[in-house]
Amino acid sequence: MVWARILFIVLVETLLSTSTHAEVLLAAHRAVYDLSLLKSSGLKAPTQAHGRIVLEFTGSACEGYVQNFRQITDLQPAEGDSRLSQMTSATFEGPNSESFRFKSQTRIGPTVVANVDGSARKRQDGVEISFEKSKKPPVNIAAPTLFPTEHLRRILAAARAGDKFLEARVFDGSADGDKPYETLTMIGAPVKDPAPEKAAQEQSLKETMRWPVSASYFETNKPDGEPLYVLSFDLYENGVSRALRLDYGDFAMSGELVALTFLKTTPCGKVGEP
Repeated sequence: MVWARILFIVLVETLLSTSTHAEVLLAAHRAVYDLSLLKSSGLKAPTQAHGRIVLEFTGSACEGYVQNFRQITDLQPAEGDSRLSQMTSATFEGPNSESFRFKSQTRIGPTVVANVDGSARKRQDGVEISFEKSKKPPVNIAAPTLFPTEHLRRILAAARAGDKFLEARVFDGSADGDKPYETLTMIGAPVKDPAPEKAAQEQSLKETMRWPVSASYFETNKPDGEPLYVLSFDLYENGVSRALRLDYGDFAMSGELVALTFLKTTPCGKVGEP
């Protein structure tokens, strides 16, 4: 359902093998993005759209990573009333990306249309997904499968190495929480021009390298078909993103970074020190 699909974006996605985790320090931060309609085509596409994303990312490679995410979107179809959608999610990706805990709720108007609560753990032969407070049976995903922050780290590692493409199967707990996506990420050359947003004017961010990134998400059984969506953004070396573009084929939305707060980050070597 195109109205609901926009709610299942996880913005922070990831990187690097276990042996190189220490090479990339992801910044703990809270980012706010204002959404607006960028393009629209087709009879079922909205004629107006706006919304907001609030994302908070904390943790470290040795403690694990926590992400809290909220997206509100108001879409106006060509006919009928507008659709107000709201999705909230909370995830925890354990140390070395061996485990992943996810919980989300989606509302369309006042109605809860989805509640997902589960966990995933890597095994030798793949990933086992189980669900809390549900009769839904466990699901197994073939290896190799990456979790979101692990995928983000791989993207950053590829960008730093000068690679232009990264293919990966990713499980992020979105939608019904029971399937991964095949992804193809394209990475551009480093951007040298300063970012125009006021929120991106922090000196530490000005001195941080960034790359234009475009990640296409496909159903696992249709890797050669059209992507479900394409998420594009400028990705800073510390994991912060700006200039979002959420493309669903018949319509696309832009996300402008309007607020950015850096939170306390504790490097692994300092964890537990006074």
